[in-house]
Amino acid sequence: MGFSKYLDSKRSEIKQLVAELGKNFMYVSVLGVDTKATDYRVDLNTSNINPGSDKECGFVIKLSNGREFYEYSLDDITGDICALAEEIVSSLTLSETLKGKVIDEVVLADEPLKKSFSRPGDFEDYSDKQILGFCKGYVELLKGKSEHILNALTFVTKIEVSQLFISKARELDQNYCWATAMCALVYHENDKTIQTMDYAADTTLKVVMEQLPAGADELVHKAHMLTLAKPIEPGVYDVITAPSITGLIAHEAFGHGVEMDQFVKDRALAKQFVGDYVASPIVNMRDGAASTLSVASYFFDGDGVLAGDTQIIKDGILVTGISDLASASQLGTKPTGNGRRQSTRRKAYARMTNTFFEKGTDKLEDMIASIDHGYMLFETNNGMEDPKNWAIQCVAEYGIEIVDGKLTDNWVSPVVMSGYVPDLLKSITMISDDFEIIGLGHCGKGYKEWVRVSDGGPALKARVKLG
Repeated sequence: MGFSKYLDSKRSEIKQLVAELGKNFMYVSVLGVDTKATDYRVDLNTSNINPGSDKECGFVIKLSNGREFYEYSLDDITGDICALAEEIVSSLTLSETLKGKVIDEVVLADEPLKKSFSRPGDFEDYSDKQILGFCKGYVELLKGKSEHILNALTFVTKIEVSQLFISKARELDQNYCWATAMCALVYHENDKTIQTMDYAADTTLKVVMEQLPAGADELVHKAHMLTLAKPIEPGVYDVITAPSITGLIAHEAFGHGVEMDQFVKDRALAKQFVGDYVASPIVNMRDGAASTLSVASYFFDGDGVLAGDTQIIKDGILVTGISDLASASQLGTKPTGNGRRQSTRRKAYARMTNTFFEKGTDKLEDMIASIDHGYMLFETNNGMEDPKNWAIQCVAEYGIEIVDGKLTDNWVSPVVMSGYVPDLLKSITMISDDFEIIGLGHCGKGYKEWVRVSDGGPALKARVKLG
């Protein structure tokens, strides 16, 4: 483990290329990426080890002449650097569609900085055999807990990221690790077959392989209860959202809607409400790779901007959005460190990282006790938003009915929460004093441009439409 020796060997060539391209462009940067990723998968019938979806190695060059941005991707930087620079320059063309959309003046603050960042893991302490053995052992443990389990799958992923960023003024490198584990049960009881999951995530495999088995009994109990769950009667209810659902609301309500490349394109209603109340005065929300620690945490983004901690909502007021270098340049704002790309072959966009509500001062037990009749909602299923009109839909895997201030044994599943974003956020009256950040998977921008994100927060009490 440690920073990529391959990227380290390319520093001289990259600096030479930046200097050559700098003869024609006011801004030049090169991002080199070497990501190692491995997936381990075991169920009751099969086991395998495969390269992870995050695995990649390549370079992307970003250039600006003061009016336009260009990006050029390649697998390696080697050979005649002068010839390569000429090839890059000659390949850059502006389509007819974009000629009328050039920026009047790009202002780029390429502030001098040379720094190395590191967040080590423990991957070297575990062989492939040991990790696969953990997966097999947990599958067998689960199978022994109930005759109703048809299949159990355990999935572990380890990711090690090395990135090198060099511009005229900057030389940054980062190396960090993240491990995730997920278990899925296929369970049949009460004439119903359901699938349910549990997860764990950390910078180390050690913690992940301790956390996942600790939830085995709760996972099997959840599977049993889901086979008893009934559809919810549609209506407007007082609800409490567990951190997973709180995070889904943050992600869908003010996630994509405050990605500021959408401001540039006038595709986000949030642009018109900066400085206005959009939520209850007790609501605060943040996004940033430096805001908390998760799979979406890094030290600098794909534009070489240091990781940020952006206050999106402060005391109910929409403060700002999140941006990459290009959108910030177009809007005349400071980039927030949210320039992310699916790979070096894809364009950088303004993207969420860790998006969450800040914790409050209420006790969860008091929040539950305050509800005469309602539901507590658990586990993200999926969600959608319409940034242009602020419609939102969040799907919870299940809800537990609250009657006279107490949780009951009545489960409902699935549960769809829908409405108008400000109405939902302004209805929040209590926020718990605990906090959880959750993130294992990927989020797309529209239907593509997948990056890893996290979301979460405390429990929220709100009044919403359920169906």
